[in-house]
Formats: sequence, structure tokens, C-alpha cells
Amino acid sequence: MTDLLFITKTKQLIDTLKSVCANYGLGNDGNEFKIITQVFLYKYMNDKFAFEAKKVEQYKLGQAINFQEALETIPEEQYNFLLAYIDPNTPQLQPHHTITYLFNKQNEDDFAKLFDDTLRQISINNQEIYSVKSASGAKDKMFDELSQFISDASQRDAFCKALINKLFEFSFESMFGEKYDFFATIFEYLIKDYNTDSGGKYAEYYTPHAVARIMAAIMVNDEPQGVKVYDPSAGSGTLLMNIAHAIGEDRCSIYSEDISQKSSNMLRLNLVLNNLSHSIPHIIKGNTILEPYYREEKFDYIVSNPPFKLDFSDFREDLEKDINKTRFFAGLPNIPKTKKESMAIYLLFIQHIMYSLSAKGKAAIVVPTGFITAQSGIEKKIREAMISRNMLRGIVSMPSNIFASTGTNVSVLFLDSAHASDKIMLVDASKLGETIKEGKNQRTVLTPIEEQKIIDAFNLLKTEDDFAVQVSHAEVKDKNYSFSAGQYFDVKIDYVDITVDEFKTKMQCFESNLTALFAEGNLLDVEIKNQLKGLKYE
Repeated sequence: MTDLLFITKTKQLIDTLKSVCANYGLGNDGNEFKIITQVFLYKYMNDKFAFEAKKVEQYKLGQAINFQEALETIPEEQYNFLLAYIDPNTPQLQPHHTITYLFNKQNEDDFAKLFDDTLRQISINNQEIYSVKSASGAKDKMFDELSQFISDASQRDAFCKALINKLFEFSFESMFGEKYDFFATIFEYLIKDYNTDSGGKYAEYYTPHAVARIMAAIMVNDEPQGVKVYDPSAGSGTLLMNIAHAIGEDRCSIYSEDISQKSSNMLRLNLVLNNLSHSIPHIIKGNTILEPYYREEKFDYIVSNPPFKLDFSDFREDLEKDINKTRFFAGLPNIPKTKKESMAIYLLFIQHIMYSLSAKGKAAIVVPTGFITAQSGIEKKIREAMISRNMLRGIVSMPSNIFASTGTNVSVLFLDSAHASDKIMLVDASKLGETIKEGKNQRTVLTPIEEQKIIDAFNLLKTEDDFAVQVSHAEVKDKNYSFSAGQYFDVKIDYVDITVDEFKTKMQCFESNLTALFAEGNLLDVEIKNQLKGLKYE
């Protein structure tokens, strides 16, 4: 099966699930997102279980003509051994939990109840592996009672039957065999209708994959083992997935926190589909700035695309205890008299990340480009600290409109607690990229060659006129701690040798042109005065 077919099949499943929701009055309903993502997770768990169970040779399930029948004939004691043989991160399903079982039972009475009960039992049996924990320690359930989203009780059986019929049409099993990371490609397709500015105070913005790939490639240029990777504003986990792939899923553990329940659930699904289920217990739904769950943890790698502006006036006073002592050494943004939603919360995330790095830790943080040149305030204090602590490895300034959802120009800070040099790499990629149209928005897309150009310039310390430059701490201090590459580029002046006669000729030409222009200007003055004299009041 080709990559294109993987993507097509997945998109078709999402579209058919949307169609089912629309047919039962849930199109664009607030619960449609929950239904689609939860059913998608059930589909994954079903197919992943079948894929792993067929690999256990003792039971010969892979050779069975009818997998469901073979599964149901295994005695209970032997079935428990089967569950013990398969990978511990594999979903634990009973024969009566499968999609095929429900498909075969769809004409029985109270099918909606059977459907809901099945998902509830799967959730209970797999809680330790797949449940997302909140900062208080409570665990979110994996599945809601999906039939209850249909207000007309007489339609619930039909709704659940329609869902099962769509899930029964094809299997993802061949995807697992080829270890294809199809989810990264279709993720934005899955959530595009639900991620809007009208999504409320915590509307999410998803990091373009090109930016995530560049961040991962610059941060990971060795083969670390047993490292802890953290994102304090994880969203759906695009940054985490990319760096985990660069490190190796089996060589790292993922840690995250995000205030959005929607994002936490999507991150869980992302981890499941990317062979990172072992990290789900480390996924926390909570307020990183106010009550960081991992306050005392130190991390080897930190990635973040934090919200730039957000109203945190409700809990700003509670953060005062962290000023100058632990996390917020540079201070807290003041509460504006108007537009509280413009409070620069990203400045708190930067300080939190600096606080959370281990002695050899590395970080990459997406920031508004204005941060790198601000002449005073918290921004400058943070930049000064990065230099004095020798943490700054470099900056990459990205092209404008690289995020389809916001026109804010962004740069990426790269920090390294063990940075051994006083040299900093500054890359200005603002002129790269191709402009494409996405709906009503324009977006800049980097080509693979341009991505590699950025990565090579940074990692190989390759300087290039008007693109990449290496500067010292002393030079940065002389420029008032500016991290903008453009301020360090050499100004090129082209000189052309000419003779004395050529110089005189050019000057005479300039003088003649100016005389002609002055004469023309005088004629215009006279014409304007004559026109004014001709004006009459009527």
C-alpha cells in the first residue's frame, strides 16, 4: 500500500464520519469533534490489536480464515496468555470488543447501549495506558457515551450502526506493518474545521511541519538514549512528534502540559498513532504557567510554540512569588487598562523553559520576531540572561506568513545549557519560501531544499551574505543585545573606477538634468497661479 493510499483511506474515513454526524443533525455541532476523534481512536485500537494478535504464532490467528471466529474460540485462560504475549503498549481488547463483533450484532435490540458499553469497558481496561491525567491527578475517560449526543432516543441505534458500518469498511493493519506515520500528514485535515479563532480563549494554533522538522534537525544531531522531552504548551504535539522521531521513539519519553482538553485528547491520539503510547501517563491537562505539574523536573529537550498573547490577569498576582526567585526572573507583563487579551504570556513560557532545562538540556522556542530586537523591558532582560548564562546557541528568523492562521512574523530561539562557545549562529530565512493560497489565507511554504539550507547553515556554522552570520557575545552586547541577523550583515558598496573626464561628463549630465527639471517646475508654478486667478465664486 502506498503512502498516498494511506492518506486517502484515512481522509475518507474522516469524511464518512462527518457525513454520519451531519445525517443525524450533528454537522458542525460542538460534539462532532469528540465523536470523530473518539471513533477514530477506537478504530485504531481495534486494528492495532488485530495486527499484534496475529503476530503471536502460538495462536495462528494470522492464518485464520475468519479472525473474529478464531478469536472467540480461544478459551478464557488461553486468551489471557495471548494478551500477555502482545506488546504491553498494545490495546487490550476482548473478543466482544471488536468492530467485527459489533458489526455482527448491529441488528439486535438496544444496539446503542451495546456500543456505548463496549467503549466504556475498553476505556476501563486500557485506562493505565491511554488515559490523559489532569494536574489534580484525575484521569479523563477515553470515550464518552457517544449515542447520548443524539437527542432523539429513537435515532440512537441507527446512529451507532452507521458509525460501525463505516469503521468496518477497511482496516489500517497494513499501515502498522509498514510503520508509516500517516497521522502527521493528515492531522491538520482532521482538525481543520474545529480550530478557529472563535474557538474561545484557548484557540490552538498548529505549528507547520516544516518549522517542526527544522527545530528537530537542529536540536538532535547525535543519538541520545533515555532522554526526557518536554513541551509546556503541547497543543496537538506536532513539535513533540518530530523531535521524538529524530531521537527515536524507543529512546525518549514524552512529557507535556496544556490547558486545552481538546488538545490533550488530540495529543493522546497522536502519541498512540506514533508508537509513543508509553508516554501517555506523562500527558497532563493543566495550567503550566500557574500550576506547572512538572515544576521540579528538569528536561533534556524542550520544544514549544507557546501562545503569544493571552489574558492571564486573573492569576497574575499568584505568579508574583516566582519573580527573582525561581522561574520568572525577568518579571511579569503588566495588566493593560484595555485589551487584556494582548498580555504577552509567551514571555512567561520562555522563562519557564529556561528554568526547566537540565544541565545539558537543549530547547527550541517559537517567538514573535519582535522579541529578538525589543530595546527594553522583559524581552531585553531575558535576552541578556541568555547571553550571561551562555545558553543561546542561535536564532532562525522564519519567512512571514509561514503560519496560515496568523500573520505574525516568527523566529525560533535555540538554547543549549552546555553551549561551550561564545559564538551565536543567526540565520535570516525571511526571504525564503513560496507563497501559496489556503482558502482565504496566504501561506509561505519552504521547499525541502530550503529547509536543508537552514539546517546546514545552523549546524555546520556556514556563513553566507544576507542569510547567515556567526557573532560573538561582545558583538551582541554592542548591538544592545539584538538577535537580528540583519544587524550584523556587512554593508556591501560596489566601487567602479572612472577617469577624470568620465567624472566631469557625468556631473555635467546631472547638472543639465537638474536645470531642465527646475525650469519645468517654474513653468508649473506659473500655470498653477494663473489657474487660481481664474477661479470665481458663484
